[in-house]
Amino acid sequence: MNDSPVFREPLHVGRPNMGSRARLTERLDGALDRLYLTNGPLVREFEERLAEVAGVDHCVAVCNATVGLQVAARAAGIRGGDEIIVPAFTWVATAAALDWTGIVPVFCDADEKTGNLDPSEVEALIGPRTRGIMGVHVFGYPCAMDELTDIADRHGLPLLFDAAHAIGCTYKGRPVGSFGAAEVFSFHATKFVNSFEGGAIVTRDAEFAERCRELRNFGITAGGEIRSGGTNAKMNEAAAAMGLTSLEVMDELMDINTLNHRRYEKGLEGLAGVWVRGQAEGERANHQYLVIEIDAAAAGIHRDEVHTALGAQNVLSRRYFHPSCHQVEPYRSDPARHAPRPLPRAEALAERVLALPTGSAVGPSEIDKVCDIVRRCVSARTPAR
Repeated sequence: MNDSPVFREPLHVGRPNMGSRARLTERLDGALDRLYLTNGPLVREFEERLAEVAGVDHCVAVCNATVGLQVAARAAGIRGGDEIIVPAFTWVATAAALDWTGIVPVFCDADEKTGNLDPSEVEALIGPRTRGIMGVHVFGYPCAMDELTDIADRHGLPLLFDAAHAIGCTYKGRPVGSFGAAEVFSFHATKFVNSFEGGAIVTRDAEFAERCRELRNFGITAGGEIRSGGTNAKMNEAAAAMGLTSLEVMDELMDINTLNHRRYEKGLEGLAGVWVRGQAEGERANHQYLVIEIDAAAAGIHRDEVHTALGAQNVLSRRYFHPSCHQVEPYRSDPARHAPRPLPRAEALAERVLALPTGSAVGPSEIDKVCDIVRRCVSARTPAR
């Protein structure tokens, strides 16, 4: 390869998507004029819009998805010392949010096709201290909702979902966000719908939603009574202004991501040991992440070497999720507590997957160049047949 990088400016994974600056400024000016910077009408409007997207009646906006997971777990009756089954193949925030409150995450192996919880492994992990199940829709691919719901119902366990990657996606035509006791969206700056920083708990259960509203506001009820211990998890008006502005272009961004996905598939088609991870067939997908897998044996090169080569060309790919969650501290030092069963599929995925730039920051020419870099890396090392 040439000494100078292919790209003069870095291409990032998760570069923020921007909606209309004029609309954002208009909303922010309105908040300033009203002198409502929190607990205001923009948050309520954002919650209403999110409930529509998720196909539910109730949405509780929060300051970030990490706190959202904590609030949802507390609302579900899960407390410190209780165990909750979570996937090993996920970003560490899923487990850390629970661990921070004293809840013990018990790691479950992955279904290699979806990257999500393997329902048969979930069932095998249920023990006397299990008080819940938390799935993650990895890269927006919906969990096995029917199987997990059946397991949770038979064992009398609340079923929660970390839906950080999956707003706008569907399972059997039904919106992600409408399953389990509750689901939690993330609107971090790197998500394709962002509110600078923020999250939301969505649920069909009115009582569950009311508990979440109390918990996010110091345990204060709608009538002003402090009924339980809570926290300060409220979303502010500026975040809601950005969230509403971002939601307005969600469909447009999904279309861009879908075209990018197809372009990557075409650009890497037929390359030995490399493929683009797909989405659930027949479902709506946001394609928020463009993820490839690299089989080192077939490609003749390890994922990490491709990652390094891309970085040298100013393509800042991401090794999601490496190491696997159970392989980092504090879980690595206490495997008997957090990972009582072998997790080979989660570990294998963590060695193969690589996220590449997508979203509004890249177009066909950038994608073609990224694919060319990957092709040259693999072609130089693919074993002769």
